[in-house]
Amino acid sequence: MRITLIRPDDWHLHLRDGEALAAVLQHTAERFGRAIVMPNLKPPITTVAAAAAYRERILGARPDGSRFEPLMTLYLTDNTPAAEIAAAKKCGFVHAVKYYPAGATTNSDSGVTDWKKARAALSAMEQHDIPLLLHGEVTDADVDVFDRERVFLERNLTPLQRDFPGLRIVLEHVTTKDAVDFVKAAGPRMAATITAHHLLWNRNAIFQGGIRPHAYCLPVLKREEHRKALVAAATGGDSQFFLGTDSAPHARHTKETTCGCAGIYTSHAGIELYAEAFDNAGALDKLESFASLRGPKFYGLPVNKDRITIEKATTPVPAELPFGAHTLVPMRAGETVGWRIVG
Repeated sequence: MRITLIRPDDWHLHLRDGEALAAVLQHTAERFGRAIVMPNLKPPITTVAAAAAYRERILGARPDGSRFEPLMTLYLTDNTPAAEIAAAKKCGFVHAVKYYPAGATTNSDSGVTDWKKARAALSAMEQHDIPLLLHGEVTDADVDVFDRERVFLERNLTPLQRDFPGLRIVLEHVTTKDAVDFVKAAGPRMAATITAHHLLWNRNAIFQGGIRPHAYCLPVLKREEHRKALVAAATGGDSQFFLGTDSAPHARHTKETTCGCAGIYTSHAGIELYAEAFDNAGALDKLESFASLRGPKFYGLPVNKDRITIEKATTPVPAELPFGAHTLVPMRAGETVGWRIVG
């Protein structure tokens, strides 16, 4: 079986920098026309000038002949000035601002401690119509890790949306039925991205035969009932849900350690894994809308002009991949994916 799609885009991607960037970019460029690139480097991308420099490094790392376009973001802090948001709007290559609750995930130590401290920037984003991208989890020590997304909706997102009703918001990598229901009820100015790993795995994957550090991500994988809710949202007709891999490369030794990093690398099969999830749900006819049409509509961008063809075929996944001076372990390492790109 083969299907041809308008070339998809990845609306949530980690590319890292330097040798690591050069190692992983080819996987995304083979599959996606564009990607929203996360700004959580060290130091984080907090200014338009830093975003411009990072963009040039990404363009310089593209494979020969690639037309892949990085869509840049800024990293929101407690002190992001409104003037930087205005500059982002004017520059034309910054497409969103990312909100990490301080300490929520990889390289988030400079994130927002309280969204109320970022009011000036949020107001400017509303004024200039720049989307806010949310890592939607609280970091309070008294909140169970499996409840952090749900609590964020109640404590933070509800009042934030009330105070800034004109702000476009993307709740990234949603993992729960609670988040799906919240987005659906919020109206067209709110959207959500869904990862392939959250469509294919529930939290049992972390503990299958022992601790599986390469199945650990944040937000953490959830119960089967939540995975099913994500599949229903992705394969349904609601345009508020679209593709965002949250592919997050980490060197093998930083995952296989006493305090391993959060993140799952999926760019090596960035569209193939989604095809598998949609095929499992009997909804391959809905894949193009989810992967290629809904994201551009929300961001106000044209759809890609070219197409890709994928074929249903058992395809082996390497046990590890090069990652600069190190290696990384991709999703399904040493196993197989059910689809492959053929054109």
